[in-house]
Amino acid sequence: MHYFPFHIGDYKSHTHHLSMIEDLAYRRLLDHYYLHEVPIKQRDIARQIGMRDNEQEVLSVLDEFFVSTEEGFINPRADKIIASYHEMVDAGKRGAAKRWLNLPDSHPNAHPIATPIPTPIATINHKPKPINTATSVATPDGVSLEVWQEFIKHRKARRATLTPLVIENIKKEAKKAGWSLEDTLKYTIVRGWTSFEADWVKEKNTEQKSTSNIMRSAI
Repeated sequence: MHYFPFHIGDYKSHTHHLSMIEDLAYRRLLDHYYLHEVPIKQRDIARQIGMRDNEQEVLSVLDEFFVSTEEGFINPRADKIIASYHEMVDAGKRGAAKRWLNLPDSHPNAHPIATPIPTPIATINHKPKPINTATSVATPDGVSLEVWQEFIKHRKARRATLTPLVIENIKKEAKKAGWSLEDTLKYTIVRGWTSFEADWVKEKNTEQKSTSNIMRSAI
């Protein structure tokens, strides 16, 4: 998504202790989170938001205002707003956008929200671009319909949006791990993950290679 509510007083009351660099890092981390709608990976995030020379400040802010999970750092308040936005788009009712923007000022203390506004006047009357949902992404090549439908159900159960960008990222990580996309999706479902990274199965691949070497030696 490309915009979200910004409550100045609430933001200031929870970020007054930050330095100028830390405040900039927090705003850029939020922009990155809302734009990509996926957990933030600690690896290389400072470079991705244009602050490679301030990596320590970026990681400090990430640890304070985001929650670390197996899939990366998340922001529960931001996730709630993203979900509300998706519901607004899907509903397609007149006036839904206005109601969504007038959210209450109450925020969880640990997760104040900021945004780069105002929205340009030229785009105010434009309808939001349609956002892909879990059911609108075509079955990828090499993946059976049964596995694909099971993966869609799994993502929905975890309240995780499924987009072509998400699948493309999983494809890249599967290739790095030397796995097929279908096997990767199966393993992701079994482990209860909503995403996949080659590093998560690095030890598993190493064990398999060691076993293969032992077998060849025995022969």
